Amino acid sequence: ESVYAHYPWKWLLKSGSEGVATTAYGRNLMREMMLIYDGNQKRYAQIAGHGFRILAAAMEKDLPYEIKCPALLICGTQDHAGSCIRYNKAWHRNTKIPLTWIEGAGHNSNTDKPEQVNALIADFVAHI
Repeated sequence: ESVYAHYPWKWLLKSGSEGVATTAYGRNLMREMMLIYDGNQKRYAQIAGHGFRILAAAMEKDLPYEIKCPALLICGTQDHAGSCIRYNKAWHRNTKIPLTWIEGAGHNSNTDKPEQVNALIADFVAHI
């Protein structure tokens, strides 16, 4: 949270929007969302920090988090948000939940390759 609170807003806006997507469309969506907090960086930092704390608490508990329903993991090959690629690989390896890589997509792969992501979801739902 403190990093988000003290990082210059202009740079945070640039790195935040460029860090989640590989397409202009995806980056612009993130930028628009972040601009809601323009002038209130403290609030943006609190929300981001809360998300990281939730993830850290879940990781520390090291619970099995067994998913008992059909599931599909989707991850962009250019996802550089946190450790998403590493976590998805491990989750797939440990649970055998199918993992589909979206070539060239970032963290928000649905904004970078919407047709491919939508087709995967439609196929997944059709086979349940």
